[in-house]
Amino acid sequence: ELATGLKFPEGPVAMDDGSIVLVEIAAGRLTRVLPDGKTKTIAKTGGGPNGLAIGPDGAIYVCNNGGSFSYVKRQGLNIPGPTPPTHKGGRIERVNISTGKVERLYDKCDGERLIGPNDIVFDTVGGFWFTDYGAATHKGRTHGALYYAKADGSKITRVLRELITPNGVGLSPDGKTVYYAETMPGRLWSLP
Repeated sequence: ELATGLKFPEGPVAMDDGSIVLVEIAAGRLTRVLPDGKTKTIAKTGGGPNGLAIGPDGAIYVCNNGGSFSYVKRQGLNIPGPTPPTHKGGRIERVNISTGKVERLYDKCDGERLIGPNDIVFDTVGGFWFTDYGAATHKGRTHGALYYAKADGSKITRVLRELITPNGVGLSPDGKTVYYAETMPGRLWSLP
């Protein structure tokens, strides 16, 4: 065990200095875990930061679900529950690692709010793929989507919609295939 007491950690990224940067979804922050296990807050994003990746400019890019989970304590564990009524949607953020400055890049695509951005992966030309998990509401589930966007904030495209809980996303070594996982149905998809 390297660190404990984290508030729903996800998206660990190994850094060159031996530290790990991760999100604490329930705390709304990015945290650096040092090799000795000590933790340091990098930025307070609010909402629900989820997946993250280092971009071509050295900044951290964050899929922030906007606080799309409520939490329940069960047997000492923090269990995510349904989306609270206060949820207004999620966003993609760029965080300066040195200063902690948080910049919002995207919160809409084609005039529609992002629901719950979840995971992210960069390609070799500086763009990135990300999944939007959707949300569980009191009336049912809103479907998610797969997106492609430019790191400079200039363009976002919804590639696939009506996906059931799209979560992780990755690229093949040659960059010609994107893979995404759907959590609830237990499926992994590939898309040329």
